[in-house]
Amino acid sequence: MSLVSAILLSAGESSRMGSLKALLPWQGSTLIQYQINALRDAGASEVVVVGGYKSDQILPSIENEPGVVVISNPNYYLGKTTSIKAGLENLSSQSNTILILAVDQPRPMMLLSKLISAHINSGKSITMPVFNGKSGHPILFSSSLMPELMNITEETEGLRAISRRYRDSMNLLDIDNGIVNADLNTPEDVESARQLFDQYG
Repeated sequence: MSLVSAILLSAGESSRMGSLKALLPWQGSTLIQYQINALRDAGASEVVVVGGYKSDQILPSIENEPGVVVISNPNYYLGKTTSIKAGLENLSSQSNTILILAVDQPRPMMLLSKLISAHINSGKSITMPVFNGKSGHPILFSSSLMPELMNITEETEGLRAISRRYRDSMNLLDIDNGIVNADLNTPEDVESARQLFDQYG
């Protein structure tokens, strides 16, 4: 049986949004609560949430969630790779698949489920969604890549370096909806993502 672990990154500042992204309303809940629920419902056995910026305002509401590990990365300001590695350090040693997603990248539960199944069935080291030739998120890694994941740095462009290394052998899953490329950086992004989200089926 494949054990899927998800890392949900919620450490960055929300400078362009004007408010904390994790606490934005989404699908009848906060964005961070929605993401946790979607990941668990899609098949993640555990969700490691990595906070950082104003984590005292974000993390308390989810600390008692079943199957959720909540940590705060004091070095978040040094770049996203520090938060990814903090999450990796707190994963179950039994994990076979590692899914990495940022809190400001809302994804439909059925899309997450599709990606998890596709990754497990492919036997490939990396699975990535693609829309119109552009790769998106989340990215799924086999646990065999853990040593390489733990060595990512900002200087080598983090996960991109690993993706480039395995480009010819990764599992690219075509998705006919731009939601796989959605990032919520501004209020306008939120509205666009809501429309794409509602169109996904």
